[in-house]
Amino acid sequence: MQTEGVDARRAVEELKELADLTGGPDGARRVAWTGEWAKAREWLREKLDEIDCEVETDEAGNLWATAPGDTESAVVLGGHIDSVPNGGWLDGALNVIGALEVFRVLAPQQRPVTLRLVDWADEEGARFGRSLFGSSAAAGTLKPDDVRDFKDKDGVALPDALGEYGVELDRMNEANGQLRNAAAYLELHIEQGPVLERMDLPLGVVLGTFGVERHAVRFTGQQAHSGSTPMDARRDAFVAAARSAVEFRDDAARRDDVRATTGFVNVSPGIVTAFNGWCEMSLDQRALDAEVLADMLRTAREVSERVAGEEGVSVEWERLWQIEPIPFDEDLIELAEEAVNEVAGSSHRLPSGPLHDAAEMARLMPTVMLFVKSLRGLSHTKEEDTPEEDLELSVRALHRLAIRTMDWAAQRS
Repeated sequence: MQTEGVDARRAVEELKELADLTGGPDGARRVAWTGEWAKAREWLREKLDEIDCEVETDEAGNLWATAPGDTESAVVLGGHIDSVPNGGWLDGALNVIGALEVFRVLAPQQRPVTLRLVDWADEEGARFGRSLFGSSAAAGTLKPDDVRDFKDKDGVALPDALGEYGVELDRMNEANGQLRNAAAYLELHIEQGPVLERMDLPLGVVLGTFGVERHAVRFTGQQAHSGSTPMDARRDAFVAAARSAVEFRDDAARRDDVRATTGFVNVSPGIVTAFNGWCEMSLDQRALDAEVLADMLRTAREVSERVAGEEGVSVEWERLWQIEPIPFDEDLIELAEEAVNEVAGSSHRLPSGPLHDAAEMARLMPTVMLFVKSLRGLSHTKEEDTPEEDLELSVRALHRLAIRTMDWAAQRS
């Protein structure tokens, strides 16, 4: 197979074309299961119609393009064209359009394995709150009963919205059949963080996606008058929460490449003339190593109980969500690093804090991701950006990685 021929500049121009079609002054509008998303999908299908391939939509609404090879064993290039409301021009779209350009170049060539492109339906979960929707259906981890009663902000039920796009909730997991011969999954994405920019590197190779422990932590003390209660007689729930939040942060800062975030804080009574007898806050902890994540959670619980005792309040924990760390394939990480070094001269391995469709695929097959620099680490905002020359490098790296992965997959089949 040819190692050149990919037109990375064309991919950047198509990114701009899509942004003009489905964006505006406030950013991208491609929320899944809406008209703008359908418009983007139609645009993508028109691009695929120019390529000699088979195009279909599966039971979960995922869009597939297939270019048969010498065997049915398939390397899959993936992404999602949907966006968050007022999102950026690159999150999701780069995955699909970078893959489109690689697919466009490699599809006409003789290949030892089949090449496939997938546009996953509703990665963002922006309308109904369930992220990785189409990919989790294909992976078999989506449970229809868990989402059956979901409604959007206008009160529209999820099954009704899906029906408008030909998707039946109870048949979505049949999409798993699309992965029957999948040998590897590759995904390109903007980093969405500042690491590569800080290192002055355009590209990186992703080690895997962080595991997440997400809890609500509630402190209960006794509210009382702010003027009449001496400082040493107070049972202030907010102070206990605030002290704990700082220690949660400091514990994460002492560790290697983990995250700990207090996202919301609610207090009662929340008035000027009383200190708070009740405080609830969130704690979101992330790490690539399961044992490290478990130790972070254990440490946080111990901290909260110690601080609660010192402040004369009680504390209780409620798990809101959990997902295990998902490491990517060591062989594909090596191949990805080779591809990045070849086009950019240097590389860096880093974990992904955000989740991606690749996390669902990694449960089933060898998977890896490439990251490209995000300016100022911004994403999910209209200010999201990456230098165009780096975008071109990322498409070229994905092309080289796809070629290497097809040869690798052929040797294993």
